[in-house]
Amino acid sequence: MAAAATMAAAARELVLRAGTSDMDEEEGPLEGGPGLQEPLQLGELDITSNEFILDEGVDLRHYSKQVELELQQIEQKSIRDYIQESENIASLHNQITACDAVLERMEQMLGAFQSDLSSISSEIRTLQEQSGAMNIRLRNRQAVRGKLGELVDGLVVPSALVTAILEAPVTEPRFLEQLQELDAKAAAVREQEARGTAACADVRGVLDRLRVKAVTKIREFILQKIYSFRKPMTNYQIPQTALLKYRSFFYQFLLGNERATAKEIRDEYVETLSKIYLSYYRSYLGRLMKVQVRPRRERHSWPSLRSRNTIFTLGTRGSVISPTELEAPILVPHTAQRGEQRYPFEALFRSQHYALLDNSCREYLFICEFFVVSGPAAHDLFHAVMGRTLNMTLKHLESYLADCYDAIAVFLCIHIVLRFRNIAAKRDVPALDRYWEQVLALLWPRFELILEMNVQSVRSTDPQRLGGLDTRPHYITRRYAEFSSALVSINQTIPNERTMQLLGQLQVRVENFVLRVAAEFSSRKEQLIFLINNYDMMLGVLMERAADDSKEVESFQQLLNARTQEFIEELLSPPFGGLVAFVKEAEALIERGQAERLRGEEARVTQLIRGFGSSWKSSVESLSQDVMRSFTNFRNGTSIIQGALTQLIQLYHRFHRVLSQPQLRALPARAELINIHHLMVELKKHKPNF
Repeated sequence: MAAAATMAAAARELVLRAGTSDMDEEEGPLEGGPGLQEPLQLGELDITSNEFILDEGVDLRHYSKQVELELQQIEQKSIRDYIQESENIASLHNQITACDAVLERMEQMLGAFQSDLSSISSEIRTLQEQSGAMNIRLRNRQAVRGKLGELVDGLVVPSALVTAILEAPVTEPRFLEQLQELDAKAAAVREQEARGTAACADVRGVLDRLRVKAVTKIREFILQKIYSFRKPMTNYQIPQTALLKYRSFFYQFLLGNERATAKEIRDEYVETLSKIYLSYYRSYLGRLMKVQVRPRRERHSWPSLRSRNTIFTLGTRGSVISPTELEAPILVPHTAQRGEQRYPFEALFRSQHYALLDNSCREYLFICEFFVVSGPAAHDLFHAVMGRTLNMTLKHLESYLADCYDAIAVFLCIHIVLRFRNIAAKRDVPALDRYWEQVLALLWPRFELILEMNVQSVRSTDPQRLGGLDTRPHYITRRYAEFSSALVSINQTIPNERTMQLLGQLQVRVENFVLRVAAEFSSRKEQLIFLINNYDMMLGVLMERAADDSKEVESFQQLLNARTQEFIEELLSPPFGGLVAFVKEAEALIERGQAERLRGEEARVTQLIRGFGSSWKSSVESLSQDVMRSFTNFRNGTSIIQGALTQLIQLYHRFHRVLSQPQLRALPARAELINIHHLMVELKKHKPNF
């Protein structure tokens, strides 16, 4: 109720203020000015709005009472509303009171928490101070531990090191790793002893005993490897004095010199082994040259040697590059001397370089394993050991080649080197690559020079100075055929274009030589017989060794076919020349459409028919005998006879077709023509059988 009364009083005051405000507006200026105040915003209670504008003539006292009455009514209504909501208001009051209590308790709790935080901050500051002190002590201890740990680690001998040195094989990686660790510990102990560290005395004895054990195992391993690598060399007749010196070196130097450094061992090894190899190969080469076949030491010109067993023949020499012979045991000179055996140069070259290849491969692999080197370091050390021997071998080869004219031997040596180079590559030994190149640099120019000398020799040969000539194969062409087939068969294994070019030049010169010799014969028939015999002989020799599709075989096959065809025509010309001439003339007239001109040839045709019928058998018999006498190769002679008889049958068949023309069809002599099938049967009787 008190609240309602309070609100009613407030409403009255508002009304009074509103009336005063209206009066002031009536007395004040109509427009805004400096003295104008902002009107009060009363909302629904604003009686100055248009809704409350009083009409003129209204009594204000009466209106005031009316307003007061309405306010009282509103007040009464508000009181009733408050009375109705009294329970809610009371509940709200209780809730506000409870909240005040809760907030009070929260205030107390926050105050306690604030005091706790203050105490925690002081504790944190204390902990920070303690942590800083502990960090300082930790750093100090770690510094001491690092220094002391380095000292202890350098002095303590781990069990893994002891086990590896005593039990692990020398070839295992862990033995090498622990051996390096042992060396590091020994160096650390020596350094600490120099600083006066007393603890070094406790481990010095252990390290010394481990070092002695490791050195002993390494030396035993070295000696085993040495003897295993050097054992195959005894098969190559190394002088016993050199072998004993080699063994004595390792026994006295390695076992007797415990303090020897790696460089001292390497230098002594190089010095000793280089002398051993040089002595061995110098002795071996000297003995090998005593069992060589001694060729004639002269510049072999093609027409100067008539012996068929010359340096121009391959024979069985090509077997030296076969897989079985290439890696066969080397020659033993004193055994060959006792048996009075002699060998061509390429066989001695193969034996010498196979021994060099085998020993060099073993030496290179031994150096890599013994001195633990690879790549350029292994290459340099190998050449320090073998360099003098390789240089001596190169000088010997260069000296021999300066007076060598055996092109086949030089070419075989080239192919031996090419194969040995492949073997070294398969064995993963690159140390000999440069040596192989140096050997080839000596062999290739000499081989090309000898071939060029042969080409020049054939080109400068004067057929008139060769003495009596006949139609049989010339010994120079035979020599060329054997020589060329030898080089072609060798070159087919590892083709070389330069060799084929030189052989092509030689072939051209030989073909020109054959033509120049053939020109010395007076008749064309003799010339053709000479050419066919020589071409056939060269082709036969080449086909024994060269491939059927080689350039040389194809070239001589074409030359032989052309000359054979020309010879057959020359052979048929004397007995059947008239028939050949008539058939060619008649076919030409028929082809040009002038067959009517054949009517004037009836007498000639009759004579040809009767002449052929009476003499063809004797002519064929004489022809066959002449061919068999003229050609040294019976198979070639048979082929020529067959070709001549075949061409004769074709000629007579063409003659029949000419006589079947209307202009000659009524010729009485046609009845005397020999039946083609009968002629073929009769001619088969003259075919030689071999």
